[in-house]
Amino acid sequence: MHLTRFTEYSLRVLIYLAPSQERLATIGEIAKAYDVSHQHLVKVVHNLAKHGYVTTVRGKGGGIRLAKPLESVNVGELVRKTEANLDVVDCAGTYCPIREGCRLLTIFEEARDSFLGVLDRYTLSFLVSNKRELNRLFH
Repeated sequence: MHLTRFTEYSLRVLIYLAPSQERLATIGEIAKAYDVSHQHLVKVVHNLAKHGYVTTVRGKGGGIRLAKPLESVNVGELVRKTEANLDVVDCAGTYCPIREGCRLLTIFEEARDSFLGVLDRYTLSFLVSNKRELNRLFH
């Protein structure tokens, strides 16, 4: 299973915001901290705001901050909301002469569900349980 950069950056943004939940951060600040594209983070933050993970404040002195408690941000749920396609293989998109009787897709679906099941056990709170260390690395 391979997750997109969009999902990775979504998690990174939330991890960046978590140690200082009250403070507003800017996309530029986060892009610099991770050495990633500002433009890409704009799309990521827009999506995070759309799904209620972050709150955006416009204007001078504006920025973004977490909109939910750390314990309520589930990693598996976030992955489902940021990944356009979680299929391991695309059996429907290609011709396959054994599709009718094949059980391979069932196994891949079970593997995907297990992968997501593991992610469902974790929250943002767990990812940033080392807040002090993260603060030191970011600031």
